Amino acid sequence: MFKAIFFDLGSTLIYFDTSWEAVLNQANLVLGDTLKKAGVNIDPMQLAADFNWRMQKYYAQRSHDYVEHTTEFVLTEMLNSYGLPEIKPEWVRLGLDSFYQTFQEHWQVEPDAISTLARLRGVGYKLGLISNAGDAADVHALIDKAGLRPYFDRIWISAKVGVRKPHPRIFEIALDSLHCSPKEAIMIGDTLNADILGALNVGMSSIWITRRADMLENNEYKLSVVPDEIITTLDELPLLLANW
Repeated sequence: MFKAIFFDLGSTLIYFDTSWEAVLNQANLVLGDTLKKAGVNIDPMQLAADFNWRMQKYYAQRSHDYVEHTTEFVLTEMLNSYGLPEIKPEWVRLGLDSFYQTFQEHWQVEPDAISTLARLRGVGYKLGLISNAGDAADVHALIDKAGLRPYFDRIWISAKVGVRKPHPRIFEIALDSLHCSPKEAIMIGDTLNADILGALNVGMSSIWITRRADMLENNEYKLSVVPDEIITTLDELPLLLANW
C-alpha cells in the first residue's frame, strides 16, 4: 500500500539519555567560553546568558509560525548586537559546534532502530527522514553517530527547508522528492503536533510511537489529533505495515 515511510529523528530513532535542562546549562557555558577564546571580547557568562535568552525567544517564535530561522541566525544576530568591529563567520560555527557537541554525546540510537530500518528497506520501502532542528550540521552529526545514514533515501531538516513540521511545505517537498503521493506515504513520529498533525494536514497516514512521547507538548493535542495507529516500539512496524 505504501511506497514511502518517513521518520522523525529525536525521540523516535534516537533518544536523549539524561536531563536536557542540565546539559543545556552546560552547553550555554561551553558556547560562552568558546566564543571568548575565539576572540569575542565579551564576558563568557554574559554570552551564555544572552544566547539562552535569545534561544528561548527563538523557540517561542518557531512554535508559533513554524518558520525555521536557524540557530546560526540567532547567534549571528546576538554577536551583531554587541557592536563589535568585526563578526567572523568562524566564530558562529565554532560556537554552535561547541554548543551542540555538548548534547551529541547524550543522544543514543534506539536498540530496535537499525534492525527495523533494515527490514523495511529489505522489503522495498523508500525511507525518508524529516527532522525539526535549528542546525543542519548537528542533525547530520547525530545521524552519523547513530549509524542511520545508509538506510535513508533522503533527509530533510527544517534548518535547510526553512519551515518546520507541521508546516505542509516540508512534507510536500519530501513527497515530491520521493515521487509519491500523500496516499502512498506514512509518517512515524513521537510528536502529535509536529509529526502526526503535519502528516494528516497533507493527507498522509501516520503512526504515533509513544515510548518517548510523555511530554507536555503532546498533552495539548491528545484529544484533537488522532493517528491512524499507535505503537510503543519500532520493531512493531514491519508487521503492522505488512498487515495494513
